[in-house]
Amino acid sequence: MKITVKQNEQEFDSAAAWRVIGQILNKPESVIGLSTGRTTGNMHRLVADIHKRNPFDVSRTTFFGLDEVVNVPREYFGACYTMLKTELIDSLGVDDSHFLMLPTKSADFKTACSSFTDELRNRGGIDLLMLGLGENGHLGFNQPGSPFGEDAWVTKMNRELEERISRETGITEGLGGVTLGIKAIMNARRIVLVAKGANKSQIVKTMFECPITTEVPASVLRLHPDVEFLFDAEAAALINPQNIH
Repeated sequence: MKITVKQNEQEFDSAAAWRVIGQILNKPESVIGLSTGRTTGNMHRLVADIHKRNPFDVSRTTFFGLDEVVNVPREYFGACYTMLKTELIDSLGVDDSHFLMLPTKSADFKTACSSFTDELRNRGGIDLLMLGLGENGHLGFNQPGSPFGEDAWVTKMNRELEERISRETGITEGLGGVTLGIKAIMNARRIVLVAKGANKSQIVKTMFECPITTEVPASVLRLHPDVEFLFDAEAAALINPQNIH
């Protein structure tokens, strides 16, 4: 387990971006998982900007999204598919065969989840997984209480997010999420968990000090053999090194 703390947001975003770029440069055929949200948006845009100024080969790299909102159009700006396409994928010129996403709509989400994890395995498994940290400790749509034994599965989103998406789309029924589960997350060869901002400081502290529990899904990452926790100074403000175990 490695903990890296950057002094400001700019240093944090740069460090996160170079985790992705470094993986591609070291292994161009990598399978890289990405997360959407306020923490990772600048990182994605910075990777795209660096690629524009100093092109590197991504033709053999497979990118995929950690999770997805269900029962919304894929074109909805809050769909993970559209967010990743806008922030990074289109700017890199990645073709559709090298960008894998769970579906927003399906007649059989269980089968779609199984096909998604099968395809990741067929491509050699996950080399790098960039994870955001929810304020309640969630990873993707693995909310508190989610089992640790799932690969990819149909789950729920938190109420605040569901209400916001409902307001933005006008959809009042059937909203939810599909996500890579904790079992599949823990099978990634390398994980970088990123968190920035004072609003993440309490969950960062809790994640390190609490027992490993499904009530704080991110706590399980302490068991991963190659995980880096990357924070800015605000997110790391409450860490007590003596309580990290």
